[in-house]
Parts: sequence; C-alpha cells; structure tokens
Amino acid sequence: MAAPTTTERLAEPGLTERLRLEVEHAVQRSLRGIELLGAPPPSVGRTPKTVLHRRGTLSLYHYHATADEVYRVPILFVMAPTNKAYILDLAPGQSLIEFLLGRGYDVYLMDWNAPSDHERDLKIDDYVLDFIPDALRRVQQDSGEDEVTLGGYCAGGMLSAIHVALVPKGPIKNLVCFTTPLDFSKMKLFRSMADPSIFDVDRLVDAVGIVPADFVVAGFDALRPASRIAGQLRLWDNLWNDEFVKGFRMMERWGNETLPLPGGYFRQTVKELLRGNALYKGTLRIGGRKVDLSRITVPFLHFIAQYDHIVPPACAHPLIERVGSRDKEEVVLPGGHVSIAAGPNAVKRMWPKLDAWLQRRST
Repeated sequence: MAAPTTTERLAEPGLTERLRLEVEHAVQRSLRGIELLGAPPPSVGRTPKTVLHRRGTLSLYHYHATADEVYRVPILFVMAPTNKAYILDLAPGQSLIEFLLGRGYDVYLMDWNAPSDHERDLKIDDYVLDFIPDALRRVQQDSGEDEVTLGGYCAGGMLSAIHVALVPKGPIKNLVCFTTPLDFSKMKLFRSMADPSIFDVDRLVDAVGIVPADFVVAGFDALRPASRIAGQLRLWDNLWNDEFVKGFRMMERWGNETLPLPGGYFRQTVKELLRGNALYKGTLRIGGRKVDLSRITVPFLHFIAQYDHIVPPACAHPLIERVGSRDKEEVVLPGGHVSIAAGPNAVKRMWPKLDAWLQRRST
C-alpha cells in the first residue's frame, strides 16, 4: 500500500488544526520573546497597605481591610530573612493576603530589606527577641487587641516558633507555620556544603560582614542544579500562554530578589543549626535561654509541602511532635516549597484549609 501523500495527511481529522496551532504558537513565542527582552519587571505586592513601622532591615505593613466585618484576632506574618514577602501577595487573584482580607481577617506582615552595614552582626536572637516582639507591640497598639495570630513562612516559621517557645505567656493566640525546618540533619546538601572541612564560615563572615545574595542563591540553586535551565525551557514552550508567562515572570522576579543576610545570622545558622542541629536536639540557646519547643501550648498548625526540595518533609515533620500544644495539626499538601503558598494548588488547597482553621480560633 502506498504511503499517504502530504495532501492526504493534511486531510486527516484534526491534523490541520494541530498544525495551525503549532504555527500560531511559534509565531507568538518569537514575538513574545522579543517583547520580554525590554519588558519591565512584573508588578507584584499590589494589595493596598500602610507602612506601620520601618527600622533598618525590618518593614512592618498593615493591609487595608476589605470585608465589612473583621475577625477580632489580627494575623502577623513573618517572612524568612532571605526572601521578600510579596510571595504571599503576588497579584490580584494570586494573593494569600488578598484572600484572607476578603475572608475578614486583619492582616499585618513583617517584611525584610537588605541589611545595612551596621546590621552585619544581627543574630537569630535579634529577630526573635527584638524584631518580632517590637512588631507584636505595634500590632497590638494599632489593632487595639491583646491577642495576635503569628504566622511564619520557612525560616520565618522557625523564628516565630522560637519566639513563642521563649515567651510562652506572650500575646500569641495561635501559631501557624509553613514549610518550617526543625531537623537540619535531613537537609543533606545544605549540611554537606556547610561541612567545616570544606567551608570556613568564620573566614567568609569576617571578610564580607554581610553575606551577599548571590552566595545565598547559589546555595539554593545547588539543590536543583538544572532548575533554571528547565525553567527557561518551560517558559519557551509556553510563551504563547499569557497566564503562564505572567506567573513565571512573577516567580522569577521573587527568586532573583533574594536578600543578603547579616553575617551574625548566617554564622549562627551554619554553626548551630546546620552543623549542630541544636534546635532539634534542644540545645539551642537564644538570649542565654534554652529553646524548649514543648513550651509552645497555643493552637498550632503546620503546613508541609510533599515535594519540598528546600525543607524536605523529613526535616519539617518533627515540629508537630515537639510542640507542646494539645490543639495541633500537621497538613501535608502536594506541591513544592513555594507552590504550597502561591499558585493554583495553593488557591484550591492551602488557602481554604487555613481559613477554616483560623475561623474558630480568631474570635
């Protein structure tokens, strides 16, 4: 039997339409690629807010209420010092903060700026015993409420948990953590990079004072060495898709705006957490006091990402066991370190669960 001619193949049902779409997508990719070369960074963090306080590396924001009735207990979010907080407020319809405001919550947020040279010696102690208490006092004053829900993302969750453990009779009504590390022995690659036989953290910190953002990014990139190339390939394949391009560029901007770290904080993280696993072992001392997570007794919720390559589930799981709260829950959701909080899966899974959990604990 003779092979079908080109004309006959094009006559096959659906083939012509598929070819038309491929040509159209190829043209759109080329045009969009040219557009992106000169395009400004995508706009992010657009939910209306007021700067309540600014001090050095700390910015404290209060978001404008959008609901007619607001829950009594305000929420204060704490971001990891390595990242900007707009991952929680990417764009309309893709913003956890916008969602919570619409559900009637009073939302405040601790965001971080690049530390100045005089902040090079800031340590975990300063974040836990100075910045967080200062922000809590200001939230109390601004809201007129004594109790506050504290929510922390990644290392922000670790700082929040340490604070509540050290000040168990403070104003915290509820504690919510997202992808928060505890057992640093499970962060295999980070620990290997921090091995004292190959990395002299004192030499680095003494030389630079503030650890550059590029050094921090290199550590994250080492976890997935091909991720940037794979991301660019996915972008090329989807340049014809406006929604994909928009989301990709917002995520890319967030990743590119990783923050430098105070040398004191970085040194302490490497020596006491990555090498010594002190928080997990119960030997970490902050402000001269031992951090005992069993002293946390407030209602506690921890979200873990099933496919998290930065804080693997094995690193995050022990937190629920160590916290002393009777009312406590761990929720493992499909997704990665970022997509658990931002993206389509977060909208469908994490956001509704967080809202349901907070509703009866925020009055």
